[in-house]
Amino acid sequence: MKSSNWLTYGLFLLVSVGGGLLIGANNIPGPWYQALVKPPFTPPNWLFGPAWTFLYILIGIVGARVYRSKGSKDLLLLWFIQMGLNFTWSPVFFTLKNLTGSVAIISFLLLIIISFIAMARKRDPIASSLFVPYLLWVGYASYLNISIWLLN
Repeated sequence: MKSSNWLTYGLFLLVSVGGGLLIGANNIPGPWYQALVKPPFTPPNWLFGPAWTFLYILIGIVGARVYRSKGSKDLLLLWFIQMGLNFTWSPVFFTLKNLTGSVAIISFLLLIIISFIAMARKRDPIASSLFVPYLLWVGYASYLNISIWLLN
């Protein structure tokens, strides 16, 4: 792989993984979150860090692939929109404690991920496939977020 490829992948991984770690470290679930009524099948707190780290690696790889491909400005725009929504959710949910706002954000995020997968399917099937675990996790996170909103 050429050095420019390594640099591109490195930068996108830095944005996704580094940004995700930074957002997570500054928006930690605390007593407020612990006191919320949660739905069945809420995973243990320790699972979120490894799951998101894995997903942020996939997201970074996808971003680099899309950036390096010709004629994918629309996919790159969707990638940046989903990244912004992703990074916005934690502060809105954990720091602002805004359940309604977090439901709106995660719902829009889910829509953007589905749109990205559909649009990338023919142009970059690998990028599209790498977003499927992200779609499944955000779908599951949406169930959790909406359930917490309804239960509290």
